[in-house]
Amino acid sequence: MPKYFLLVALSIILPATLFAQDKPAYKLFDASGNSITYKTMLDSLQHKKDVILFGEMHDNPIAHWLELEITKDMAATQKVTLGAEMIEADNQTQLNAYLKDSIDLKLLDSTARLWANHRTDYQPLVDFAKAENLKFIATNIPRRYASMVYKQGFEVLDSLPAQEKQWIAPLPILFDPQLPRYSEILNMMGEHGTPKLVMAQAIKDATMAHFILKNREADRLFIHYNGSFHSDFHEGILWYLQQSEPNLNYATITSVSQKNLENLEKEYLNQADFIIVIDEDMTRTY
Repeated sequence: MPKYFLLVALSIILPATLFAQDKPAYKLFDASGNSITYKTMLDSLQHKKDVILFGEMHDNPIAHWLELEITKDMAATQKVTLGAEMIEADNQTQLNAYLKDSIDLKLLDSTARLWANHRTDYQPLVDFAKAENLKFIATNIPRRYASMVYKQGFEVLDSLPAQEKQWIAPLPILFDPQLPRYSEILNMMGEHGTPKLVMAQAIKDATMAHFILKNREADRLFIHYNGSFHSDFHEGILWYLQQSEPNLNYATITSVSQKNLENLEKEYLNQADFIIVIDEDMTRTY
């Protein structure tokens, strides 16, 4: 039998599922759940925003890869400054030393409180900033102060020396415990949830917003990387940014996982301006 007729016969006999299919790792949607292309998202961001908050799943390699790819593409057409939750404000000196080649990665790792997955997930962003001579801002509150707030509330920060207060948002901290995401924390924690737990979340959000605005330059886009909970549904960091600078142009990106990539699940609608849906079978970085 000629090869052509053999192939036709096989295509009729064998189930379609036996033929190779595309296996996309992720898909992009806008806030309304419309499927969009990567280029559409870039076109909506380039030269049109002052601050982009990239909300990640901390252990997801696709989210980390897209952070780097989006950053490279944005930096190719405009000036940018980078910043991240994953490095605490009192480690800015060490971070600057690394960016200027005064210390190596081994010394940075031993003198700064880097996350366990820093080398695989965040070091590529830091090295990109280093190679392109970009600023990289450590925005998060030192964890010891967030822990103090969790145990004693905002008032404990008043007793800090002036030197240490420079690493947190200016006091007193504006706080709205009724924001839906903060209320959700209490609901998730059940009997273990306390108002001070929400305060500890808020002091992180307020501090990150503070260092974003403190280091933002009018002619540069500020791209900030943070856990998605810190910016989802336009709350958290973004709420604090808008209290201080309501006239800036902000954009949010978030990352979620689903079994099916065809449509955005209803619970994720309006979670961010752009939603990266990643196959739930994707491996984790830790």
